[in-house]
Amino acid sequence: MEIITSILAGILFATAIYNILQKQFLRIIIGTTLLTHGAHIFIFTSGRLKTGQPPVLTEGVSDYTDPLPQALILTSIVISFGVTSLLLVLAYRTSEENNTDNMEELRGNEHE
Repeated sequence: MEIITSILAGILFATAIYNILQKQFLRIIIGTTLLTHGAHIFIFTSGRLKTGQPPVLTEGVSDYTDPLPQALILTSIVISFGVTSLLLVLAYRTSEENNTDNMEELRGNEHE
C-alpha cells in the first residue's frame, strides 16, 4: 500500500510542476494545489500505514499508529487552503486590472 501511495504522490508532484510552469494564472494555482495534495500524501505515507491499530498508546497495546503525521496533515490542509485563497484573489485582481491571465502578456505591459 505504501508503494502505491508513494507513486501517487510522485504523479501529483510531476503534474504540479508541469502546471506551475504554465503561463496562465489558473494553471499555476491548480499546480500549487496539486503540490500541496502531493505533500499531504507524502506526509501520510512517511508515517507508515498501519490499519486496525489504535492512534494512542493504551494499556496492553504494543503496536500503535503514530498520530503525528495526521496532525501535520491537518495543519498543512489549513495552510494550503489559505495559500490557495490568497492566490485566487491575487489572480482575480491581476486579471481584472490587466484584462488577461497570461503571464507573457503581463510582461509586455510592464514598460507601458
